[in-house]
Amino acid sequence: MTHSGRSIVVHVALPLPLPRLFAYRTTAPLPPGVRVRVPFGARLLTGLVMPAPDDEAERVLRDIAEVIDSLPLFDVDYLAFLAFVADYYHHPVGEVVFSALPPSFKQGRVRGDLPRGLALTAAGKAFDPALFGRAERKRRLWAAIGAHPVLPPAAIAGLGKGFARTVKELMAAGLVERAALPAVWADAAAGPPLRDDQRVAVERIGATSGFAPFLLFGVTGSGKTEVYLHSIEAVVRQGRQALVLVPEIGLTPQLVERFARRLGLAPGVLHSGCTPGERARVWEAAQDGRMPVIVGTRSAVFVPLKALGLIVVDEEHDASFKQQDGFRYHARDIAVLRAKRAGVPVLLGSATPSLESYRHARDGRYTLLRLPHRGSGRAQPAMRLVDLGREPVADGLSPSLVKALAVRLDRGEQALLFLNRRGFAPVLFCPECRWHAPCDRCDARLTVHLARKQLRCHHCGRERPLPSTCPQCGHARLVRLGEGTERIEDALRRQFPAARIARVDRDSMATRAAFAEVVRRVHDGEVDILVGTQMLAKGHDFPRLTLAAVINADQGFYGSDFRADEQLFAQIVQVAGRSGRAELAGEVLIQTHHPGHPLWQPLLRLDYEAFAGLALRDREMTGFPPYMFCALLRAEAKDADGAQAFLRQILALQPLPQGLIAGAIVPATMARRAGFFRAQCLLTAERRTLLHGWLRDWLPQVRALPQARRLRWSVDIDPHSLFF
Repeated sequence: MTHSGRSIVVHVALPLPLPRLFAYRTTAPLPPGVRVRVPFGARLLTGLVMPAPDDEAERVLRDIAEVIDSLPLFDVDYLAFLAFVADYYHHPVGEVVFSALPPSFKQGRVRGDLPRGLALTAAGKAFDPALFGRAERKRRLWAAIGAHPVLPPAAIAGLGKGFARTVKELMAAGLVERAALPAVWADAAAGPPLRDDQRVAVERIGATSGFAPFLLFGVTGSGKTEVYLHSIEAVVRQGRQALVLVPEIGLTPQLVERFARRLGLAPGVLHSGCTPGERARVWEAAQDGRMPVIVGTRSAVFVPLKALGLIVVDEEHDASFKQQDGFRYHARDIAVLRAKRAGVPVLLGSATPSLESYRHARDGRYTLLRLPHRGSGRAQPAMRLVDLGREPVADGLSPSLVKALAVRLDRGEQALLFLNRRGFAPVLFCPECRWHAPCDRCDARLTVHLARKQLRCHHCGRERPLPSTCPQCGHARLVRLGEGTERIEDALRRQFPAARIARVDRDSMATRAAFAEVVRRVHDGEVDILVGTQMLAKGHDFPRLTLAAVINADQGFYGSDFRADEQLFAQIVQVAGRSGRAELAGEVLIQTHHPGHPLWQPLLRLDYEAFAGLALRDREMTGFPPYMFCALLRAEAKDADGAQAFLRQILALQPLPQGLIAGAIVPATMARRAGFFRAQCLLTAERRTLLHGWLRDWLPQVRALPQARRLRWSVDIDPHSLFF
């Protein structure tokens, strides 16, 4: 903040794709971190006052129109953290700052009340549930609310589909009311006793003071969540707060309920499925220190916490933690940075750690904590390959898989079939003229969705009616090639007509409530066979599930990305981890056309460290992370040559120093998507400072080009994938 005559100059971050702060006049001092409304062109925008930059070349524009906050939303240290993140990712600071705010605060919302949940009224507590008669939903909701002083919204969502209406009915009857969520509940439930390896992990984490990064490397079913719970409990007892990041929305309801039951507190929930009001109230309570535990997906890494004591990143290897458009940050990496700046421990957990984290642990930069065994003496599932070159397959089902499913149905056990491809078939093909159904906007084929009688592009969303004859030659018989989850479900219903089958993918699970309802049905024994995509692979604990099958494991071999093997290994280990988690023995079948592939040997032993050793040697030889630091330059244009021409132009603006390598300018893996032609170029360097120093000098020159405003382009720091 500087003085200019009688007026005071303040520097404001605006949510605009412009890499600078904007100077405005005011007559009274304003502390950094308060929001203001300022004129920008013909518009009034909400901005945030920032500390004055070192250079003040940007001069005064106009007067501030309104001051929104009486107190700062962020302190100076947190604003410095956000500015550092913006600089690291070479992203406009205003957009980074506003990504740390809930949506309604970006529009100028004033601070609100405590987060609210549901509680029984006096009449509700005295009510006889027998009077509900056959209204099972009312009985379940009444019991769930009565089990806690105040039930948080996330726990209500976890009950399943259709309970919003039931809430209104119980409120209208005077049995239920809205109530503020207390920071701490009355009673905490005791958990199972810790095993020796879990106890060692908890003690190591609890004994640290200051910043300490831990990698909790535990096989599926080894009790990583118990380590999280004990570590969080210790932090909360000290009057501090814990931030827990999870990769998927679908994992939050069960995790929140488990945390609430075990810790005796109401965790705050932050993810894209929350309403703007919910997100704002949780954000405020976290910032004020009224909410000891926050559980959220990727964007929750930015929530301000008054007394941060611990950060946990569950499934730290998961690609969902990387934002793939706009502000392309990695939540795991920011979590480590935030813990370092705050001087607190950060706990990264996974059964298949990212190679970056594993290398850090192997080299001593992270403390490695191992949980090598499943709990209660439970053995790892038996792993078996099914050679599709030797077994005939009908609609994706091999004889070995059909036999294994029949055994489970006879025993009253459950099975999971995993295929990471939704729809009925990925290709509609004419055997007469060789036509296949293409997307007219992407270099991709349209997927058959038989139930909806549609062809759909899974890349741009284009939809067309399913033709009955070939549009090109009129042939009457079109062939549906390949399998999707819809086809597998159809084949299972014909093979096992009495079986209760549930399909879980983005088509069948349109809402969180629908997914929660399927999870409930599985737990209650109302489902025999689950068919689904990666929504099913993570974090779920189904005690009677004893068979997990990977329908088409070879999909991962055909990827062009340097992480393809790593992601396939992690995905199959996650699927395998759903089998045999209770006292019943588990089995995993992997259908493949390539039984001799070297990936299978460590995978069949579930030996991640053997795989990681081989993968790290390959990465070092080929010059990929974690041995090199990367930035991926991308461009998209409406004409076929525009993107590549733009990349050639901008790379010629400034010479590359020794040690910084620009790869070939090539079309993206999918060269045309949603009507845009796309190209990319990978920059690599052995030293991070060399890469970022060059980018800082180069990017202003790119932004100054007229062509830079005529097409789409981006710089992705530490890209998780080269598939674009």
